[in-house]
Amino acid sequence: MSKKQREQNHFVLVHGIGHGAWCWYKLKPLLESAGHKVTVLDLAASGIDTHDIEDIHTFSEYSKPLLDLLASLAPNEKVVLVGHSFGGISIALAMDKFPEKISLGIFLTAFVPDTQHKPSHVLEEYIDRYPYTGWMDTELWNSGGKTTLLFGIKFLSTKFYQLCSTEDLELVKTLRRKGSLFAEDLSKAENFSKEKDGSVPSAYIISNEDLVIPKEYQQWMIQNAGIDVVREIKGSDHMVMLSKPHKLCLSLLEIADKQVK
Repeated sequence: MSKKQREQNHFVLVHGIGHGAWCWYKLKPLLESAGHKVTVLDLAASGIDTHDIEDIHTFSEYSKPLLDLLASLAPNEKVVLVGHSFGGISIALAMDKFPEKISLGIFLTAFVPDTQHKPSHVLEEYIDRYPYTGWMDTELWNSGGKTTLLFGIKFLSTKFYQLCSTEDLELVKTLRRKGSLFAEDLSKAENFSKEKDGSVPSAYIISNEDLVIPKEYQQWMIQNAGIDVVREIKGSDHMVMLSKPHKLCLSLLEIADKQVK
């Protein structure tokens, strides 16, 4: 085994909208058993965080737990960020603010912004192609200048979790929370910087049976953002960390082994 293979990476796993740190419960021990450090966290108003989404007014506030974690790292410590779904926008923000703290950003069937448009661009394109009206029993509200939502059980079971176990579906029924895409706030934000966000190596993992962010949209975002390192996990739905945790673990380790300098 080479020295590089023996090196420990610190993976920071960032969940998507309506979810929390709990959704990584299968993947975290797999990465740890391979000798790596793993941090999972709840973004604001997510998981067991005590805030309500109505009281979170900006995307930066929503992502603050991740930004605070990066700010707290030792001077020479770097992490591998993994962002799932809407968590891709959070890790892009982190890569823009703390490029020196991040050795690699991995977008897991996630939204990935570019540096040519506003951060909201990929969300607006997505809503144009897959409007809220197709989100089945998902509930929507207008709250404090932003759209908030609660994913419906039918939408979750047929689009998010269709290849997951019944136990995992029961888990999300119990733990799901209201969230927001913060599209209004992100439409006013500055573009992410090519010199900062664009300077951090990036990779993308496609979930080929994702019915939430379909494969063709994932591929469009990959091309739009100019990401060259791409892997695909067959037979995985949107919740790939639950439906294919072992395959995901192997993909993450393989990408990190090759890309982390």
